[in-house]
Amino acid sequence: MNQRREFHNLEDLSHGLRRRLAEGLTAHVFGGDRAMLSVVDAEPGAAGRLHSHPEEQWGVLLRGTGVRTQDGEAIAVRAGDFWRTPGGVEHGFTAGGTGARILEIFSPPRREYARGSSGLEAERAGPEQT
Repeated sequence: MNQRREFHNLEDLSHGLRRRLAEGLTAHVFGGDRAMLSVVDAEPGAAGRLHSHPEEQWGVLLRGTGVRTQDGEAIAVRAGDFWRTPGGVEHGFTAGGTGARILEIFSPPRREYARGSSGLEAERAGPEQT
């Protein structure tokens, strides 16, 4: 195994699989056998629609501010805040005025994030869902 492929840096995400989640929201995804890491950059005011998925998700707001909506409750968050979202719970994020960077961890890995593409969920027939 090439050990260098197992090391990454938050300031150089070029080795991650790029995925457009919604207008102004871009993720760089790094998959493993039992967990997946995603670094999401959000432009100021960018919002991901409410959605859910079966995988457990943890999030850490690395920089910026925003509002994390989870299970019907909107919570203002700032750099350093982190949260857990159980599988099946509806959630979303809206970036604050300076944008945001979020580190997300999924377990097990989200299969639809294992390839490039777009959207918050598995692709569906018809127009893109963002």
